[in-house]
Amino acid sequence: MSNLGIKKGDKVVIIGGGFAGLQLATALMKADLKVILVDKQNHHQFQPLFYQVATGRLEPSSISFPFRKIFQKSKTVDFRMADITSIDPVGKRIMTAYDRTITYDHLVIATGCKTNFFGNKQMSENAFSMKTTEESIDIRNKILFSFEKEIFARPEDKQAWMNIIIVGAGATGVELSGAFAELKKDVLPKDYHNIDFSKFNIILLEGGKYTLNNMSEESKIASRKYLEEMGVIVKTETLIESYDGNVAVLNTGERIPTKNVIWAAGVTGNVIEGLEPEDTFRNRYIVDRYNKLKRFDNIYALGDVAYMETPKFPKGHPQVANVAINQAKNMGNNIVKSLKNEDYKPVEFEYHDLGMMATIGKHKAVVELPFIKFKGPVAWYVWMFLHLMLILSVRNKIIIFFNWAWSYLTKDTSLRLITKINYQKEKVVDL
Repeated sequence: MSNLGIKKGDKVVIIGGGFAGLQLATALMKADLKVILVDKQNHHQFQPLFYQVATGRLEPSSISFPFRKIFQKSKTVDFRMADITSIDPVGKRIMTAYDRTITYDHLVIATGCKTNFFGNKQMSENAFSMKTTEESIDIRNKILFSFEKEIFARPEDKQAWMNIIIVGAGATGVELSGAFAELKKDVLPKDYHNIDFSKFNIILLEGGKYTLNNMSEESKIASRKYLEEMGVIVKTETLIESYDGNVAVLNTGERIPTKNVIWAAGVTGNVIEGLEPEDTFRNRYIVDRYNKLKRFDNIYALGDVAYMETPKFPKGHPQVANVAINQAKNMGNNIVKSLKNEDYKPVEFEYHDLGMMATIGKHKAVVELPFIKFKGPVAWYVWMFLHLMLILSVRNKIIIFFNWAWSYLTKDTSLRLITKINYQKEKVVDL
């Protein structure tokens, strides 16, 4: 038996096929284990480019990778499509929404994050979030649908269809705002000749003092400057207090008529029922330096849903993809080497921050690496290159590169399909 408690032939169940879960399953493909990856979607979703699906720049298939395709040549990794409802640590099993169970010898929880509405039920019912491919498609459909509705709307109702509010000025909110601003300038006026797009308002709300609050002063200032140059209305130190689907009320007292509010203001760990409150901290599982839950010898947590205190990160690691990927790599390496050598001593996880970046628009981006910070066109090209390299398949890399190149040369995109409308997110007006 290895130092990690995992022995050859054991059944390792991984819940969640995000960056952490997929990385770990890939690392264990050649290990002498039975690995089952469980996810409620049948595909891995490349979340950093969700905003490009939401703004019609990329098709969802370009950033989606079916699990069974990824592991079709593996004899050790299998996939189950299921929504996990609870964990039974005593019986060593997990329960699914289909009233079926999956047993395990060792369990790895890599369920990532979900949108945090901070208990505001009204916002959760009426605002859009963007944590899945489907939600990104919903945003694309609804925004395009808004312009179709504007044409038929009564004069007093038109502006509500022409106001988009994005709540939260982190990387997601900033990138969405910039993408919509480019649509407003370069694309939509060509399609809708009878709409005055000077009245199309993209409003970015941020409760803090700056956009990109987790980046340097230089990047904060540059990102806001870029956004305002592109026509985005940026309101910092401003909160949205209520939104009924028709009118957004801000903490300043301002009332903005709008049919479209996108919530990018926060996330919370996607924990599963079955473990005790003492196993979690702020909706994240408390783990040691090997990503093992402290009360269990056979349950682990990775990525956004894991809370690990280290000397460098005494308040836990940031909930970003690079942490998730590297935790999974470290755990996978420990498992594989432990199976080969019982005397192997597992390596504690140590996160080395490789930097942050965000793109605002064409030739407008900010990049912060450990050794240098820069902005502008070079940062934009670096952002594109690094994200393209993270895409899993060569085929998808080529498709995305072609789409980006076409958009760059023509300032246009042909991906403006309205495929469905989520009417539960729309308050219908009498036309």
